[in-house]
Order: sequence, then C-alpha cells, then structure tokens
Amino acid sequence: MSSETYSTFAQRVREIYTARSVEALLDWDLETCMPPKSAEHRANQLALIAGFAHEKLTSDELGSLLEKLAGSPASDDFVAATNVREMRRMYDRAVKLPTDLVRRIARSVALAKEAWVKARKDSDYQRFAPHLQGLLDLKREVAERIGWKTEPYDALMDEFEPGAVAAEVHAVFEQVKKELVPLVAAIKDAPRQPDLSILERPCPVDKQKEFNRFIAEALGYDFQAGRMDISAHPFCTSTCPHDVRITTRYNERYMPSSLFGVMHEVGHALYEQGMDPQHAATPMADSVSLGIHESQSRMWENQVGRSRAFWRHFFKPLQQAFPSLADVKLDDWVFAVNNVRPSLIRVEADEVTYGLHIMLRFDLERRMIRNELAVRDIPQAWNDNIRKLLGVTPKNDAEGCLQDIHWSGGTFGYFPTYALGNLYAAQFFAQARQEMPDLEQQISRGELRPLRDWLREKIHRHGKRYRAGELVQTVTGRPLSHQPFVDYLNAKLRPLYGLGDRGQVTGDK
Repeated sequence: MSSETYSTFAQRVREIYTARSVEALLDWDLETCMPPKSAEHRANQLALIAGFAHEKLTSDELGSLLEKLAGSPASDDFVAATNVREMRRMYDRAVKLPTDLVRRIARSVALAKEAWVKARKDSDYQRFAPHLQGLLDLKREVAERIGWKTEPYDALMDEFEPGAVAAEVHAVFEQVKKELVPLVAAIKDAPRQPDLSILERPCPVDKQKEFNRFIAEALGYDFQAGRMDISAHPFCTSTCPHDVRITTRYNERYMPSSLFGVMHEVGHALYEQGMDPQHAATPMADSVSLGIHESQSRMWENQVGRSRAFWRHFFKPLQQAFPSLADVKLDDWVFAVNNVRPSLIRVEADEVTYGLHIMLRFDLERRMIRNELAVRDIPQAWNDNIRKLLGVTPKNDAEGCLQDIHWSGGTFGYFPTYALGNLYAAQFFAQARQEMPDLEQQISRGELRPLRDWLREKIHRHGKRYRAGELVQTVTGRPLSHQPFVDYLNAKLRPLYGLGDRGQVTGDK
C-alpha cells in the first residue's frame, strides 16, 4: 500500500468526517437552542453542508484513491485496512444517491423536526403528517437506489446496522418475544409489587441537574470534552472524541425519567469519548453500528444503573440531594426502579416491555416503507398495535405515534438497533463479569472506572475494525444470542417479584 496514496486518502477522509461533524453541530443547535424563527435558514444550512459532504464522499478523486489502494499489496496495518474497507463501503453506497436527493433529505429533515416539536407539544398529528409523507417518499427513493434483495427496509436498516436483514431481525425478535411475554404475565400476577409512588415525589429541577452531573461524572463522562443541555427528546451527538454532547429533559414530579435518561446518554457518550483521538475523523474512531452503540447506553442505564450494587453506594447521595426521598428504603427504591409494567412511552419503559415497544415500531416501519400503511392511518395502526401488544391505549397522539423524534429525522431502520442493543449489552456485561469476578463489589463501592476501562479496551478503541457480529465473537468468544439477555432479566426480576424459575410464587425473604 503506497504511503503517499494512503496519506492523500486519509486527508480526504478527514475532510468528509469534519464536514459531517459540522452538520452534527448544526443539528445539535437546532434541537437545543436555535431560535424558532430560524428554522428555514437552518434547513438551508444543513442542506448545503450535507450536499458538500456527499460531493466529497462521491468524488472521482476518492473513487480513484480507493481503486489504487484496492490494487495495492495487502497491508498488515489494520488501521489503514479498516479505513479503506469502511470508506469503500460508504463510497459504494453514497455514489448511488445524487447530491440533490441528499440535500432534499437534509432540508426536509430540518423542517420536519421543527414541525414535530410543535405537533408533539399540541398532539396535532395533522401538522406533522405532510412532513412524514415527504420523508417516506424520499427514503423509499433511497432504498430503490441503494438496492435490496428481500425488501426495501433492508437498504435503510443497513445504514445503521451494516449487514442486518429485516427478516432475520424479525426472527430474533420473535424468539425474544416468546420469552418476554410470559415473563410480563407472571410479573403482572405476582404477589409482590413495588410502591411506584416514591418515584413521583417532587424533586426540584435545579437539584436534578446537580445530581445528574454528579452521576455523569461518576460514570466517567468528561465534561471538559462534553456538555449537558435540555432538548425535547434526549440524545447524544459527537463531533470528535473531545466534543461529545448529551441532552435530557426534566419533570419535577418524575425525576427517574431524567436520571436514567442521563445514564443512558452518558453510555453513548463514553463510547464516543473512548475512541482513540489519534484516529479522529476516520472510521477507526467511529462506532461499529447503532446496535453496538445502543449496547453501551443500555448497559450503563440498566445493567449498572438499575442494579442493587449501584444503589448501595449512590442511594445516600440521592437522598441527600432529594429530601423528599429521605424515608424511602433502599430495597423499595431498587424494586421501584426495576418496575415492570406496560406503559405508553418508550423512553420511560422498563427493560422487559421496552423491547416490545421497539418491535411495534419495527413492524410499522416495514409496512410504511412497503407502502402497506398510509400516513393517514398511522395513528390508528399505532393505537391498535400497542393495545394488542401491551394492553395500553394512548389518550392522544403525543402519547402515541408522535412521541419519538426519529421519523422527523428520516431515520427509518434505526429503531431495531435499540432492541439489538439490549442483546449486545447483556452478552458484553456477562463477559465483563466473567473477566472481572469482583465487578459487583467494585460497583457497590462506586468504582465504575474499571468497567469503563474494560469497555474502552474491548470495544471503544477498536472503532470500526470489526463488524458487529465479529466484535461480539471477539469480545465474548461466541456469536450473538438472546439467551444472556433473557437470563439477566430472569435473574434480577424473579427474586424481586417473588417468582420461581417457572413463575411460581416463592416465600417472602
């Protein structure tokens, strides 16, 4: 591999990634602090930078460099090999999309997000519907241009989870569903039930902000390389390993929403901050897939943040921050934050029913992309399916099909990565416990850096060196399985609810 050719190639790659980081920063501003009247201008800005990045990615020069590097002798340098392989994949996909289409999508997304914020606030689906129709049309065009073998949804999902096929993902989800539905039923009829009123005690927003920062720092989030703001929908965005931003939202009468939301977004941020800075703006400092990304956020939020070990250390600081919780017992708090109960809002769902929320969206999206579900019928389809799946019915569309920001972002194919993230997280965490036998004791002492460092060594520092399946095999020694996730849920929840291995009631302890 010619060093001169590769050097020129690497420079072009960094230019592409840098342009995309500017786009990410503009989008962060749009969702956090942009003046509402500037929506039209922001849409034009995003369209311009998206088009610029796309032209860079699809340039004849980059194509020529990739051809020269492909024809060079194989390199033992896995960094160079990874960057060339992944840019080849990005290039091959991008050249199928005209720049005008990319610009139209970017502009439509910016306007759709602004419309979604207002529509969600007023529960006015009709305000958002035209934007959703436009984005669906654009994304169907993307799928047709990219190409697919089984169904057009595959082409869209491949952007977020490379190599994933909708039919195969559906089969995995069905396996998970067979395990989760009986568990939900057993928990519903269990004699022990948590006192959820303790989660609704008043907690001033200013104190929530202070405690969230305390927890974020304890998890290892570097505020010198990031910041925390407020947005309508919590998210994490990164321009480089030294600029990784998270957001949350607050409810004085339901503090756990923000607290666990921050843990979730910090999990994403630790992945981004854990990338090797020397490889910034290249695939070697980019995430493997959104499913792997989600595994990091779900692990910190759930395997760590909802564990008894975690709250053995952090419960007293919680009570000191929020005097309204002074009389709450540790056991009652742990039980309450691990409550399993069908609910309407995905981001506030428990670990068991969360996956069912994702399966609902996955099924609806596939129908939408196949033109089997009209935009006008989405609210009713949503309500019918969530009632069938979880036994709950939204009072309005803000509680239903308007609750998530994703469709306004045109990210059809993103949702299934959340459920895959649960599976990855459980398998990674099981391996961490095996390699660190004292992990639970470390967490109970508030020592969270060893786990962060383990994840950094095993996952973060590798960037895109491995595809998702390869990474799971490399880290855990076996392919992805739904069983570690099911085992984890049963091991934690059955004792809490007084259930035996097959759902029978056990004696009080």
